[in-house]
Amino acid sequence: MTVDRTVHLVAGLMVLLSIALSHFLSPSWFWLTAFVGANLAQSGITGFCPLAFMLKKAGVQEGSCCS
Repeated sequence: MTVDRTVHLVAGLMVLLSIALSHFLSPSWFWLTAFVGANLAQSGITGFCPLAFMLKKAGVQEGSCCS
């Protein structure tokens, strides 16, 4: 699994988790969705993704998500 694919997987799972938590526990969990979306937008604009940075430091293989 590459860094890009891992970032996409984690972002998608976090959105799904926050939707489930918002439905079953409290609507305040939608703030997690907003945070994930803001981080994805920031990453797209600046090219810096904190999760990708940590994964690279941990030795996860770099590569394209679509290869």
